[in-house]
Amino acid sequence: MTTRNDNEVLEMIQVLLVDDHPTIMEGTKMLLEQEGDIKAFLAYSGEHAIDRVKVQHFNVILVDLHMPDMNGIDLAKQIITISSDVAIILYTGFEFNNHFNLMIESGISGFVLKTANRQQLVTAVRCALRGEVVLPLSLVKQLRRTHNQTGKNIDEVQPQAINDQEYQILKEIAKGKSNKEIAAIVFMSQRSLEYCLTNLFQKLHVKSRIEAAIKAKEMDLLTDSDFIKL
Repeated sequence: MTTRNDNEVLEMIQVLLVDDHPTIMEGTKMLLEQEGDIKAFLAYSGEHAIDRVKVQHFNVILVDLHMPDMNGIDLAKQIITISSDVAIILYTGFEFNNHFNLMIESGISGFVLKTANRQQLVTAVRCALRGEVVLPLSLVKQLRRTHNQTGKNIDEVQPQAINDQEYQILKEIAKGKSNKEIAAIVFMSQRSLEYCLTNLFQKLHVKSRIEAAIKAKEMDLLTDSDFIKL
């Protein structure tokens, strides 16, 4: 009996979930394990995930994009140096549309939103196992719009490229809030916020917080009422 169970475990799809939110972790684990051939394990930080990967082989790893100790992309790069054959999927609550190249260069197999239902989540895992890139339709449409742009500067920034979280960050910048204050408002570490700001600056083609706020106003993302009155 023990031997049979051991063989069954070996045949299971081993999935590691990396997220600092216990409720999300437990819910995702329950959804995946309803399949019967998937066994999910948990890691509550980037460092914890690295420790687990060093001692256990996983077929697929779902990584949260924003964690207190490191962002999901940096973690993916480190994991791949330890286990080059693992499929890594970003598991995020926010759109990732303007980071496609960065995602591919990091060796990530795609991303799935935390709002995905059980079928979408399981499909993402199985696609990653087959070596297929997992992309939401919204990203595919965004890439198609970029590819089909004619008579326009390819670097032109489109308002829809800014997601809800980045919009909130821009509004807080316009209010004159510090990075520390903004990080507390959007519930992330200062390091993760700085990473988000770097990506936001790249989207807007600016180099500072002030330039970002001005560009956002030019794009009609912000209005005069959003700015602090001095």
